[in-house]
Amino acid sequence: MRYPTLLLAISLVCGCASTYEQVDVTAPSAKLLHGNSIMIATPSDGSYEAKAYSGSGSMTAAAVNAAFAPYSDKISVSAECQDIECLKNQSTPVDYFVVPEILHWEDRNTEWSGKKDKLEVKLSVIDAADGTTLATTIISGKSKWATFGGDHPQDLLPEPLKKYVESLY
Repeated sequence: MRYPTLLLAISLVCGCASTYEQVDVTAPSAKLLHGNSIMIATPSDGSYEAKAYSGSGSMTAAAVNAAFAPYSDKISVSAECQDIECLKNQSTPVDYFVVPEILHWEDRNTEWSGKKDKLEVKLSVIDAADGTTLATTIISGKSKWATFGGDHPQDLLPEPLKKYVESLY
């Protein structure tokens, strides 16, 4: 009787935490400077199979903005730019461009289906002066199993973004 109870307790504890993974595509070449200006692109909305998630691009840009906010007061989010070429054509001079790209966005009814929400975002930081890529990473996350109806893919963004941006400074 102890073993089934122990297995149930372990599965409940494991099901109550979201999981994250970060894979650096381009390792940071140097630390970013505090206070430098940043322009963030707004990625295209994410999708899964045939379902598009309206507003997911702006939610991602807002989460990236929040992650960089402790390090600079000079941050702008470009709603019309989705890539580096568009950012380069902006008239506002900045020090860094940040280009998020949604690779996977899956919002599930986890509490009913048992299928977790999933997210994968690529984040590139580019030196605006010479166009070199300073760092690129892919952050992925899966929601906890016991969501009680409150989790969505955008809820998976703040924690890993905060840790990654912190590592850049």
